[in-house]
Amino acid sequence: MISYKNVTIARGDNVLVKNMDLAVGEGEFVYLIGKVGAGKSSLLRTMYKDLDIREGTEAIIFDEYDLLSLKSSQIPYLRRKVGIIFQDFQLLTDRDVEANLDFVLRATGWKNVVDRRQRITEVLDLVDMVGCEKRMPNTLSGGEQQRIVIARALLNSPRLILADEPTGNLDPETGQKIVSLLYKICKEQHATVIMSTHNLAFLNYFPGRVIHLTDNQLVEVGGTDEPDTIEDVVAGSTPGSLESLEGIPSDLLHGSDGSNNAADHC
Repeated sequence: MISYKNVTIARGDNVLVKNMDLAVGEGEFVYLIGKVGAGKSSLLRTMYKDLDIREGTEAIIFDEYDLLSLKSSQIPYLRRKVGIIFQDFQLLTDRDVEANLDFVLRATGWKNVVDRRQRITEVLDLVDMVGCEKRMPNTLSGGEQQRIVIARALLNSPRLILADEPTGNLDPETGQKIVSLLYKICKEQHATVIMSTHNLAFLNYFPGRVIHLTDNQLVEVGGTDEPDTIEDVVAGSTPGSLESLEGIPSDLLHGSDGSNNAADHC
């Protein structure tokens, strides 16, 4: 699904990642870790062409989009196959949940109002937020807003979901519920999920690959084993072990990355 070879990513004169090789397959759950400023967000932005790659011999998404030569007219079609989840939600504050989701559908070519309403109900059901259609974003808790953001990302049934610190503004319990939701979507819908985070304690519950950005390099750290079933994850068992992740700071392995937001549902 993703193939980067000898890729260099930079912002201005600041080189973030140099001569990077990366291959990510269909249905993988990938943690992207590293210090603030290491280039995690920039790497994710290159995958939906919000940031140009400085140089490279190959940068392919979905075996059909060459990011090194992609024309601007093709970018909207690429982005329809990518779901993007931001730490700070980025919901439109002047309209309710339904209107937020409807805005995205209309912008991506959904003409029929009945089809749009049906799709909105479907994605809200996936994130357990049916009944919140008429709520304004400022009346929702942080966890609820992030569920709406995930619903927004799912509208066009993306093959790739990019989550940039999705739990950074959430308390630990709510953050774990959000990662559980992303993990379930990955496993049940076979979507690839790449999530940047400062909290690898999630790996105890939601195993996956771990990629570390450090010293301008991308380092494959490893990961934890898959659980027997998705039910093991939803039930809150701990199928993985962090002991194999050598060289990772202990605050990533055991810390939390949230504040104190409530997690109520409509």
